[in-house]
Amino acid sequence: MELKPVGLGVLLFVLLGSCSAQLPKWRSPSLGQPQQITGRGPVQQVGARLPLQDPVSGVLVNPEDPLSVQLKQVMQGPVKKLTWHFPQAPEKPKQPEVYFEPRQPVSVVSVAADCGENSVYVEVKKDLFGTGELINPSALSLGGCTATGEDSAAQVLIFEAELQLCNSVLTTTADELVYSFILQYASEPLGGMPILRTGGATVAIECHYPRLHNVSSNALLPAWIPYASTVTAEERLVFSLRLMTDDWQYERPSNQYFLGDLINIEASVMQYNHVPLRIFVDSCVATAAPDANAVPRYSFIENYGCLVDAKLTGSTSRFLPRVQADKLQFQLEAFVFQQQGSNLIYLTCFLKATPVSASAPTDAVHKACSFTANRWTTADDDDRVCGCCDTSCGLRDGGSASPVAGPQWEGNISVGPVWIGEKSPVWQRGGVN
Repeated sequence: MELKPVGLGVLLFVLLGSCSAQLPKWRSPSLGQPQQITGRGPVQQVGARLPLQDPVSGVLVNPEDPLSVQLKQVMQGPVKKLTWHFPQAPEKPKQPEVYFEPRQPVSVVSVAADCGENSVYVEVKKDLFGTGELINPSALSLGGCTATGEDSAAQVLIFEAELQLCNSVLTTTADELVYSFILQYASEPLGGMPILRTGGATVAIECHYPRLHNVSSNALLPAWIPYASTVTAEERLVFSLRLMTDDWQYERPSNQYFLGDLINIEASVMQYNHVPLRIFVDSCVATAAPDANAVPRYSFIENYGCLVDAKLTGSTSRFLPRVQADKLQFQLEAFVFQQQGSNLIYLTCFLKATPVSASAPTDAVHKACSFTANRWTTADDDDRVCGCCDTSCGLRDGGSASPVAGPQWEGNISVGPVWIGEKSPVWQRGGVN
C-alpha cells in the first residue's frame, strides 16, 4: 500500500503547530521592565512584532511603538554646523595703482643784474626761492657788501657796486675782461628753532666786457638726487601715518619734496571690533635720524594737539577741517635742519583714539588746533578748546593732568625718511619783473 504525498503534508503542519517559539526579550522605551513575547501559530505572525535594531544609531526600535520611532528620529536628526569663529584682523585695502609724477622745481627768476661801464646793478627779490618765505635782508650780501636800497612795494633788495669793489675777481682773456661777483645768502633758523625753510644760496654774477661791451650771464643749478621711501607703522588699533597726494585720495608714491612745499600727512585708526573712534595727534617731532630722541629735534605739534609750527616760524602749517572721525589731516611746510649734511627728516607722532561722543567731541587734552590769522582755531567744532595752546593744556590748579573720560588707545607712529630739496634762484639780465 502506497503513502500519498497529501498525508505527509498534514503531518508536518501538525508538528509545527505543536511547537512554541522562544522570542528575545526587549525593553520598550515606554515601559520600565523587560517583556517576554511568546506566541503560537504561523512563524510570519510572530516575526511581525519583533523589535528592529536601527543600523545607524544601534537603538532597538519597535515599529508599533510611537515613542520608539520618535527616539529614532531624534537620534538621526540633522546636526547644526557651528558658524562662530574668532574675529579676524581686518585686511588693509589695497590701493589702486596711482599715476604719480613728482613735481620738479621750476627755476625761479629772482635775481637780475645790469652791468654798466664802471659798476654793477643787482636786484634781488626778497622771495628769493619763490616759496613765499621772505628772506632776512641782513643774511644776503654781494661779495660781502650789504644792500644799498630796497623797493618795499615790490619786495626787492637793490645792490649797486663799482666793478673793482665787493671782492670782485677780474679775469682777462684774449677777447674780453670778466668781472665776477658772488651773491650769497646764508640761511638762518626760524624763531630760535633748529630748522630752516630756505636753504643757503650762492649765485655767480659775471660782467663781460668785450670790444662791443656785450653783457651775458650764466645760471648755476644744483643736481637733484631723487630718493623715495615710505614707511607706515601699525599698533594695537592699526594706527597709521601716511604721506598723501595733493587731492588726499591716495598715499603719495614718492617722499620727495622741496623747501616751500606743503607735506600732506594723514593720521588714521582702523576701527576693528570697536565702537566708532575719533583720532587725535597729541604731539609730533621731526629729527634728522630715525631715533625720535635724536638731536637736533624739532617739536611742531605739542601741548595735546597744538600745531605750533605756524606760530613759531610764520609758516602755513595747519590742521584741515575734520571730515571723518577716524581720520585727521594736516599740512606741514617742508624744512631742513640747520648745519646738517643730510636733507632727510623723520617724523614721529603720538596718536590716540577715543570713542566718538556727541556730547563732548573735544576737550583740552583731545583737540586739533592750528594757529592762523593770529588766533587758534580747531579742526573740529569748538575753538574754545584751543584757548590753552599758549599756556599749558590739561593741567588743573594742582598741576595734575585732567582725567580721561572713558577708554583711550594710543601709540607712537613714524614716517620717513622724507627728502627735502632746495629750490635754486637764477638771475637774468635786466630788472626783476
